[in-house]
Amino acid sequence: MEDYEEILGKLVEKLSGPNVSEDVIAEVAKKATANTTTDEKTIPVGVSNRHIHLSQTDLDKLFGKGYQLTPLKDLSQPSQYASKETVIICGPKGSISKVRILGPVRSRTQVEVLRGDTFKLGIKAPLRISGDLLNSGQVTVVGPKGSVELEEGVIVAQRHIHMLPSDADRFGVKNGDIVTIVIEGDRGGELNNVAIRANDKSGLECHIDTEEANALGMNSKTRIRIK
Repeated sequence: MEDYEEILGKLVEKLSGPNVSEDVIAEVAKKATANTTTDEKTIPVGVSNRHIHLSQTDLDKLFGKGYQLTPLKDLSQPSQYASKETVIICGPKGSISKVRILGPVRSRTQVEVLRGDTFKLGIKAPLRISGDLLNSGQVTVVGPKGSVELEEGVIVAQRHIHMLPSDADRFGVKNGDIVTIVIEGDRGGELNNVAIRANDKSGLECHIDTEEANALGMNSKTRIRIK
């Protein structure tokens, strides 16, 4: 790829006629900067804290019949959002309050916790991809109007990368592949066992939890590479 200054110089030369304003040149230069500073081989990172996805049936039990979640913030994945509502999750040894509910509602309730949370709660939660809930962990969820005892549904989320099929082609991977990612920086390194999740409803982003992010000095501005 050409150096930014070289590209900008060519653009300015083309746009230096008497009928082109400085504002137009500045706008094109701005676009040139954006296009040349984004590395097409890197992937943005989304850091996830513990959270819960609820079915409408369980939402009704926790908040009242016919309750609707209140969107607080849009998430990177299309149509998904963090809601204003939170719940308490309880295990044999302890509880964790203010666990954020993510919307919209799903067909099944799923709780995603950190590995450290399992010790505080006194539960076992397998490392799983979202939706793989058979024989997963148990927990009690408490809301303002009631509680729900989950016989299964608690997991520690396997790190993964969301992408469109076109992104998968570009990176030379396919849905279901397991890859290694490279993280740069003072505490950077490599992470194995990263699942590829490619479908038509995904936005390009690598999802890891806060424990992994803290260990490797990662945040929402971090970009990773597939090895």
